[in-house]
Amino acid sequence: MSDDNDSAAGPVATTIEPASGLSVLLKAALPSIPVVKELPGVRKVSAADFGGLSFTRPPVTIQRDDVRAYAAVCGFPEKDTAPLPYPHMLAFGLQMAIMSDPGFPAPAIGTVHLENSITQHRPLAIGETVTVSARVGAPVAHPKGTVYEFVTEIHADGELVWEELSAYLRRGRGDDDASYGMVFPDAEPSGTVWRLPGDLGRRYAAVSGDHNPIHLYPVTAKALGFPRQIAHGMWTMARCVAALENRLPDAVRVDVAFKRPVLLPSAVAFGSTPVEGGFAFGLTKPGSGAPHLVGRTTAL
Repeated sequence: MSDDNDSAAGPVATTIEPASGLSVLLKAALPSIPVVKELPGVRKVSAADFGGLSFTRPPVTIQRDDVRAYAAVCGFPEKDTAPLPYPHMLAFGLQMAIMSDPGFPAPAIGTVHLENSITQHRPLAIGETVTVSARVGAPVAHPKGTVYEFVTEIHADGELVWEELSAYLRRGRGDDDASYGMVFPDAEPSGTVWRLPGDLGRRYAAVSGDHNPIHLYPVTAKALGFPRQIAHGMWTMARCVAALENRLPDAVRVDVAFKRPVLLPSAVAFGSTPVEGGFAFGLTKPGSGAPHLVGRTTAL
């Protein structure tokens, strides 16, 4: 994973109020529709002309009801602080605004969430007001296409308290010489199996705002090439963090790579093991051991 975006100031941020609901999905889908994708206001800029985009939103207050709903879906206990992955909910609208912007080269539909890294400098309290910004720079070479690295930063009273790097792959002509991806220690399944219901994608969409059709119903997932609906990658990350939460320090980094989709309904096997500075963890398919997610935590 490149650190270029971490060290660069990037383009000047535009302040927006992120859209939500079906309007986001519609705008994201337009660049994937033949003929429509060539219309002014929809047509995407070429990757060669892309200089980066940066959006910020007006200050937002962390609401107890929103956090409670998220915690219930992802397996966290109710507390006076937000679960470690929760701030991603505050930034998702900004990421979608960037992906849906004609100034961003790749359509949102068909772009694959490859890796995610969250650094929590301290927990965020219920009722705390924060500023949220997201930016992306030039694409990074990958053997299977190109990767766009979205950097999210959350500040409270001018202090950087939470940050995230989300790597999204756009499949296409790649670079066979490119090297991309984090390396993780092994974490064997520990006997813990989670049985995931068919409506999990719809439940997570209701709290996250991510209504991508691949997560909702068999018919909408099949239209996009999946045998049936799949779990959100960020739900799988959150569920793993919830299983480890009482063993993690306040200042911690969590890195994951999404390997294979989790079909719904289905079962997944969770495993974790102590490593230097934290834990290695993962989700696999029971029986075959095929990995769905690999990750690790690192105390800061």
